[in-house]
Amino acid sequence: MGDLIREILLPMLDNEILRRLGDSAVLQTEGGERLAFTTDSYVISPIFFPGGDIGRLAVSGTVNDLAMEGARPLALSLGIILEEGFPMEDLVRILRSVRDTAREAGVSVVTGDTKVVRKGEADGIFINTSGIGTVAPGIDTSGEKVAVGDVVLVSGPIGDHGVAIMIQREGLRMESLLESDVAPLWGLVEGLLSLSGGVSFLRDPTRGGLASVLTELARITGKGVELQESQIPVRAEVRSVCELLGLDPLYVACEGRCVAVVAQERAQEALELLKAHPLGRQARIIGRILEKPPGHVLLRTAIGGSRLVQLPLGEQLPRIC
Repeated sequence: MGDLIREILLPMLDNEILRRLGDSAVLQTEGGERLAFTTDSYVISPIFFPGGDIGRLAVSGTVNDLAMEGARPLALSLGIILEEGFPMEDLVRILRSVRDTAREAGVSVVTGDTKVVRKGEADGIFINTSGIGTVAPGIDTSGEKVAVGDVVLVSGPIGDHGVAIMIQREGLRMESLLESDVAPLWGLVEGLLSLSGGVSFLRDPTRGGLASVLTELARITGKGVELQESQIPVRAEVRSVCELLGLDPLYVACEGRCVAVVAQERAQEALELLKAHPLGRQARIIGRILEKPPGHVLLRTAIGGSRLVQLPLGEQLPRIC
């Protein structure tokens, strides 16, 4: 996917805004207002899973892409592609989920499009959502202002979404029910952004997980990122399934978590702000920004060793979003 974007899409469509490859594009109006704009498509299988469905995922994912740019979500579009014969009761269930999640996020679906394709030309239902939001003056979460000494935080346990999907997909039996973490994050992020000037980077660790977010950060900044494995929150159920399937929790997608980099002197305050929100009660400080290794992520393991964390060579878990 990375090669496809860099070698085909970017050269064909290249412009200054697109080149940033952020979660959202930030545009400035003639009046000086900053708007964030994002779009995403959802082809998840299965469409219903513990803790959510494709409708909740679509709204949350788009709201979160706006939030990671520090943008207050304003409105969404909803595009639906249906395969002929898709059960009407499933469509109604998904639309209820879209409605309820949008209300939870404080946004409205204001425009949309629906298409039906012939049997066999789609896998039940695909959804595309776009969103717009406003970015307050002084907010910059792109990572360009990340400095040596800054602290890395994560808002909760990683890997819940990807593993919940795999349990459902593979029909695995577990003693306790693991649910996806899928949720709209603007309320959590809004509190964190009250640290005026203290937040220099925000991302949600979706496809590629925590590892991909932080390796991209290291590449963008040219600085090193040091992680403490013992401080990274991972549920026992997630760890067990990852061991069973040969997966690394660092690379497993979340859909209701955010990664933040804040100034060292504001780290404890940031942690308290995250923990004060229901979606951030298990937030942790997991690492820091260093000069070395430049452009790389170093994981200090629980047994006292260390290893470089790199981008995955392929997609461990296809169609989880």
